Amino acid sequence: MTPAALSGLDLLATAVVLVDAGLAVRYLNPAAENLFEMSSNNIAGQPLKELFSDSAVLVAAVEYARANNCSYTEHDLELGVNGRARLHLSCTVTPVELSARDPRGEELLLEFRHIEQQLRIAREERMLDQSQANRELIRNLAHEIKNPLGGIRGAAQLLDRELERPALHEYTQVIMKEADRLQSLMDRLLTPHRLPQPGQLNVHEVLERVRSLILAEYTRGVTIRRDYDMSLPLLKGDKEQLIQAVLNILRNAAQAIAGSGAGGEIRLRTRIVRQVTLARRRYRHAIAVEIRDNGPGIPPDLQERVFHPLVSGREGGSGLGLTLAQNFVNQHHGVIWFESVPGATVFTILLPVEDRDEGGGTRAEVRS
Repeated sequence: MTPAALSGLDLLATAVVLVDAGLAVRYLNPAAENLFEMSSNNIAGQPLKELFSDSAVLVAAVEYARANNCSYTEHDLELGVNGRARLHLSCTVTPVELSARDPRGEELLLEFRHIEQQLRIAREERMLDQSQANRELIRNLAHEIKNPLGGIRGAAQLLDRELERPALHEYTQVIMKEADRLQSLMDRLLTPHRLPQPGQLNVHEVLERVRSLILAEYTRGVTIRRDYDMSLPLLKGDKEQLIQAVLNILRNAAQAIAGSGAGGEIRLRTRIVRQVTLARRRYRHAIAVEIRDNGPGIPPDLQERVFHPLVSGREGGSGLGLTLAQNFVNQHHGVIWFESVPGATVFTILLPVEDRDEGGGTRAEVRS
């Protein structure tokens, strides 16, 4: 490829890598240098497969394009670079016509694009559909259980009044207490179906309320640190629902840390996010709330199901905390997701900011 053609590639916003017939790297444009955090001069001449870990899919795509003399796109490619987190990319491989002044043989042009945004949107849509299905399942289940449950408790109460032997009252009391416990559970299952009562609120007031509740509940072994962006605009939402959503997540984190026996740390972080798509709608701004803990992490076999109702990784857990949190966040047109490995679990809540609620002010951050 001629120097003039290479200079044209320098202007592209997409990452471009040029390799020769032996699949050795000849050139990276500036976008590729930024994406892979490597210099074109330093890696020139190195084999392509040595630059990336798990490069078999990429090499196969290159070989296919070369064998068939056509462009080929690999839409879902994961590459590890320099020990950093794996990149989710699409890659289009195109054979390059030979230049009369370039006798070294065939070249191939590799054009990389991030697909993180597409993956995130697809994941959010799946979670939204799942949340709606969960709400319908919960509502039907709770209504089916509440009616016979009331009859059981009423019958136990009447029986308790008729018993002559005091020792037998213990059994009817057990029936009534367990019926009351199940009734409370059904009420919790039905709670998300009330409509939000929106008002102007500061997300930090929500976080501080939850923080105080958790610190009062866990007086030892749990440290909560804050990293707040105090310039965030106000939200329009139901304060009590958002408190409950954050509380459920934070309590799970505190329980995981306390259960590990080593104590630990939870970090609350807030930031503004620009130009995001939430629940299939585009917003100029959203508020991101991150809840990070250094506990043992969520078991891999539960990670695909943690938002499903009645799924719990803790003995004695109801399996409703994250389901309710997801429902409350969805009712605010937001999304929630997590990433978890041993020693680092991060739940992220994104809540949209309506244009009329956007505020200015000087950016400031609070850390503790």
